[in-house]
Amino acid sequence: MPDLINVIVDLSHHNGNVDLAQAQAAGIVGVIQKATQGTGYTDPMYEANRAKAQDAGLLWGAYHFGVGADGVEQADHFLQVVQPGPQDLLVLDFESNRQGPTMTLEEARAFVTHINETLGRFPGFYSGHDIKQALGTTSDPVLANCWFWLAQYGPTPVVPVNWATWTMWQYTDGGLGSPPYEVPGIGRCDRDKFNGDMDALNKLWGAPTATPLAG
Repeated sequence: MPDLINVIVDLSHHNGNVDLAQAQAAGIVGVIQKATQGTGYTDPMYEANRAKAQDAGLLWGAYHFGVGADGVEQADHFLQVVQPGPQDLLVLDFESNRQGPTMTLEEARAFVTHINETLGRFPGFYSGHDIKQALGTTSDPVLANCWFWLAQYGPTPVVPVNWATWTMWQYTDGGLGSPPYEVPGIGRCDRDKFNGDMDALNKLWGAPTATPLAG
């Protein structure tokens, strides 16, 4: 089993004014920030935190909170806001929407398919109980193209049958789950383990991996 590294956080405007240089100095390597929700909402901290992450030399990712609306329109809104480069990690957040209709599996398929048709790569797929409930013991060949980001605050990760394993595991929301909860410069926050080493993490992000110097 590969090493697990605990060097990623995911943020939204709920985290307030964060100091990502301090987080980087404390060992954080990657940040995944909420960018959009639905077909019109943009997280007000997205641009500010992207600039902070770039200044701190952090790997950068963006996620879209899916809702019960046209999946292609949501994907277009996400792409318009993020304007992703090849080293920007992209994720669909599939969870219950407490403020309106929840994204369906059909809408999620349309979202990830449109991202792939536009960029030539599938986004990650973040979910926990919701995807387990939606799929049950069945598989979804479209969503299976996405790498899986598990949201689960218990001690042991349980992966839906649709994926062989988890790539990232959001093990705490800063309160529930196992410690550590806090990150210097951010405070209590969503923290994520990666199922691999730093070279594998850089590969997922599309970032250069370290190469040995010629002797």
